[in-house]
Amino acid sequence: MNFSFKLLVLGKIKEEFYRKKLEEYYSQINKKVHFQVVELTDESISSNPSQTVIDKIKAVEGDKLLEHINGNDYVIALCIEGKSTDLTLMKKQLDKAKTKQCDNVIFIIGGSLGLDKRVVDRADYKLSFSNMTFPHQLMRVMLAEQILKAVE
Repeated sequence: MNFSFKLLVLGKIKEEFYRKKLEEYYSQINKKVHFQVVELTDESISSNPSQTVIDKIKAVEGDKLLEHINGNDYVIALCIEGKSTDLTLMKKQLDKAKTKQCDNVIFIIGGSLGLDKRVVDRADYKLSFSNMTFPHQLMRVMLAEQILKAVE
């Protein structure tokens, strides 16, 4: 594949066991394709935010994410309203990016409140791993494993 892969995420991994597994996956992915992880600072959330506060936080986080996306990037946003997929379908999305001669394939994992609508609207593909909710740290590990399998 002649484009770069980028994982664009909000927040840092706190748990050591997740960090170690991610480092292992990232190292293996980088042997196959150029792969970069961009960790952006997530916004602080009060214990019981109003919908107005939630919308504002998602907008600020959305601005941060959108700053890292160029016009010729192929964006895959992880969101619950996305399409459930398997490895074959994921590879087809990567083939679409290749056909479109995109510069980067960017996978986006939002903050704990989800993604701003502008980010979801910008996505070329909306991906859902499940209707269930997973911790963001675990989601990053799950996605890294699937990226590795897709580029093998």
